[in-house]
Amino acid sequence: MTSITIYDIAKEANVSVSTVSRVLNDTAPVRASTREKIMSIIEKHQFQPNAQARSLIKKETGTIAIILPDITNPFFPEVFWGAENEARGLGYTFFLCNTAGDYNRESEYLSMLREKRVDGIIFLGGRINLQVCPDNMAQELMDMGRHMPIVLVNGNIAKGGFHRVYTDEGAGAAMAAEHLLELGHREIAFVGGLKELSTTMVKVKAVQKKLREHGLEIPKERQLLGSFSIEDGKREMSKLLDRDNPPTAVICVNDNTAIGAIKSTIEHGLSIPKDISIIGFDDTPLATAVIPELTTISQNTYQLGKQAVDVLHDLINQGKPKKQIILQPELIVRQSTGPVAK
Repeated sequence: MTSITIYDIAKEANVSVSTVSRVLNDTAPVRASTREKIMSIIEKHQFQPNAQARSLIKKETGTIAIILPDITNPFFPEVFWGAENEARGLGYTFFLCNTAGDYNRESEYLSMLREKRVDGIIFLGGRINLQVCPDNMAQELMDMGRHMPIVLVNGNIAKGGFHRVYTDEGAGAAMAAEHLLELGHREIAFVGGLKELSTTMVKVKAVQKKLREHGLEIPKERQLLGSFSIEDGKREMSKLLDRDNPPTAVICVNDNTAIGAIKSTIEHGLSIPKDISIIGFDDTPLATAVIPELTTISQNTYQLGKQAVDVLHDLINQGKPKKQIILQPELIVRQSTGPVAK
């Protein structure tokens, strides 16, 4: 059986395609007799508009995309979970684009998504987290933003004018430092992250600022940056523990590195938190899957995804949402932090 299109219905009803569109989407009044004729033809042919037809009718595809750098990092699937649930409730389907930290792959996805004519994009990580984004990569994203709405999550492009949804990571890092200070710790280290990424350095700077308020600081030899994986956390923690004067507490850039730090500490024959306290960041499912359970900073990841979709949906529908939505972090105290040993 030959499939019927919106154009076939318009031809059989002797009306314009736009009239059929108004009936299908109930977007404007149509004379009752005309509506009845069109609906009769639709019923006769059991017509159901596919995605391409809906795109022609509404100038929308009903799809949005999310670009993220590392699907294996639990933080990003948690954000996606909030975004997908909200998007489904609003009638969207998703393209999930995992770049594996490759900026060229980001560019490939941007080109593909423009070709696919998605209704909008949520962008996490990658170039928007660089402390200094190269001009060509920034310009590419700004050019894309002229063709479709883009919402940035936990990142920014200077002078890009993008709508943003983000957690105050600096405030979260300050909470972590304050928690350790209240427990009596004065010898504190920072583990994980990359110097070129704003999401790392905003945490380092916030921790240093909080410590300076108490006449303390983290010396350079106790700022062991590397990356964001469990193995990186384990390796950098081992360096700290192999020195003559190890810290009594460690703040990690994320939960992955904190898990690695815990593994290294146990392998060195030390007890957590009796000998050393460890605190993570993100409150991913890993935080409660490890023993001892991890004290960490919640970024409200589900809400990050949900709010990003809400802003994007508003932009797609010509609304005027706030340029910036800032979520507040929360300290989640579990078993991996305790008073400094006397």
